[in-house]
Amino acid sequence: MMLKLPWSSTILSSSSCNIAASSNINNPKALIKKQCRLFGAAAAAASLRLTISTRRRNDAVSCEAAEYSSASSEKSVADRLWPGSLTEDRLSYKEKFIVRCYEVGINKTATVDSIANLLQEVACNHVQSCGYSTDGFGTTITMRKLHLIWVATRMHIEIYKYPARFSIPYLETNVSSGPSNHILLVTINVFRVGLFGKLYLSKFVMINQDTRKLAKVSDDVQKEYLGFSPREPRLAFPEEKNGSLKKIAKLEDAAQYSRQGLVPRRAADLDMNQHVNNVAYIRWVLESMPQEIIDTHELETITIDYKKECKEDDVVDSHTSPEPYNGTAAKGKEDYCQFLHLLTLSGDGLEIGRCYTEWRKKPTRQAYHSV
Repeated sequence: MMLKLPWSSTILSSSSCNIAASSNINNPKALIKKQCRLFGAAAAAASLRLTISTRRRNDAVSCEAAEYSSASSEKSVADRLWPGSLTEDRLSYKEKFIVRCYEVGINKTATVDSIANLLQEVACNHVQSCGYSTDGFGTTITMRKLHLIWVATRMHIEIYKYPARFSIPYLETNVSSGPSNHILLVTINVFRVGLFGKLYLSKFVMINQDTRKLAKVSDDVQKEYLGFSPREPRLAFPEEKNGSLKKIAKLEDAAQYSRQGLVPRRAADLDMNQHVNNVAYIRWVLESMPQEIIDTHELETITIDYKKECKEDDVVDSHTSPEPYNGTAAKGKEDYCQFLHLLTLSGDGLEIGRCYTEWRKKPTRQAYHSV
């Protein structure tokens, strides 16, 4: 290779570059002296500058390659540490959690809001594992282009037995289309053989993130998420006894129990969708429960319909009344009770949610002790 210097007629051959490259550039004085002897001062200086520039460029490339290799390695480590994964058919997602000390209440078992948060977490992780959701919203590529997000319209949870501290529940979730092209169903089966079980169903609708208006689930969006959905719905609840479908009556009469002036906890209740998180509604519902029920019973089933978004500056009133079993106390239900709940905005009384709960007597336990 022949190289002509821009400031002179001196021509360097590839041999001069090879001499510089093979010499130790960490000793520039010796390198210049050697090249001056062979090619002259101007050519030697040019050759040295070219060699140093080439070496620096190669070092930069090597550095970038090392950084890329490190990033790839980190990603691989992150993948290995991820607590869940898609099943072999890629139509469901499984993950295991550990119940931590700050997630349990006075009974040393997980609280209802901790369970609800855990169920939401695994649903979001499912979408993340499918590969198209990168923003934490559970959105697909098409949804992000159109500024669309999912919001929950109903949540139904059945708790067979509350997990204790350090229990490790296994959760399995799958997604399916709802009865209309506006609805997405998320089903979660939670199990650990011989310990406890929970079943969870959420209904989501799509809204425009800017206008907050209902949007149709387009064919493109359906193709994206239904590609990871079982063709035959895997129901969390048997069809013959599906309390998740029960219509919740509105609490029309004056409530027997009320709690007014509830406000969102700004640091904890607002989520990425810029509204109050679904779990906060559950906590507000429980605020108006009579204390004697809280002391002697535990929540077995909760179904909540979300009627309106709640913002950080909204003030909420919670209303609760007991509901008899078909007008009378049903046989075999002496240890059970059920309630209707209504959440409204203070001032105008606008309904933001309605809820139905079933409670059972707490199981006999040994005296509690501090952990």
